[in-house]
Amino acid sequence: MHHAKNVLITGANKGIGYETARQLGAMGFMILLGTRNEEKGKEAVAALVNEGVNARFILLDVTNQDTIEAATRQIEQEFGSLDVLINNAGVSLERGASPSQLELAVLKETFETNFFGMFAVTKAMLSLLTKSPSGRIVNLSSGLGSLAINSDPKSEFARFNLLAYNSSKTAVNALTVMFAKEFKNSPLKINAADPGYTATDLNRQTGYRSVEQAAGIVVRLATLPEEGPTGGFFDENGEVPW
Repeated sequence: MHHAKNVLITGANKGIGYETARQLGAMGFMILLGTRNEEKGKEAVAALVNEGVNARFILLDVTNQDTIEAATRQIEQEFGSLDVLINNAGVSLERGASPSQLELAVLKETFETNFFGMFAVTKAMLSLLTKSPSGRIVNLSSGLGSLAINSDPKSEFARFNLLAYNSSKTAVNALTVMFAKEFKNSPLKINAADPGYTATDLNRQTGYRSVEQAAGIVVRLATLPEEGPTGGFFDENGEVPW
């Protein structure tokens, strides 16, 4: 009996995460919508189901180990394995503060979600992902995480000197490379996605790209064929420099 592939998306009740859920749901994936707010998560699931998507809510706060472990147990009991993990949950908290004016607490809080949370979820879900014949992990990064782009005065992002957010995404890229190296001889493929400067609540809707455009690269990396890459950093045009 053929079962639909399942995908867990963190922070998926809005923005790029929600649009990714919509697009993968339309492709027949079972959507496991992970979010820390039960009410908003269930509203998002209801909206997806209304569009004909097979979706369910999973309580998951990436900064709360208890919810991570509970979500892992729930997926294991219901499905036995996980085909795709999309680490989408993220925050941007510094509100334009220059590096020298950044509060240590804001730096720590940013890393707590964007990096440590991603690590904790990935580590917990690996036991389920390695049971899938074609496991995929997509880590939501950003062009702002690229050291090459950050150090280029001609870059479109040159004016965004955000130490907390940018360095957390640089760390996400490092995490991606290291995990991909560990699992390079397995079917599991792990890549980082740069969705581009997208209008979301994260940047107070200042981006110029739509969530539909942004979700494209995430969906592509989530559905890579067997011969697809691992340990890379990609946007819709190809590889992004580290």
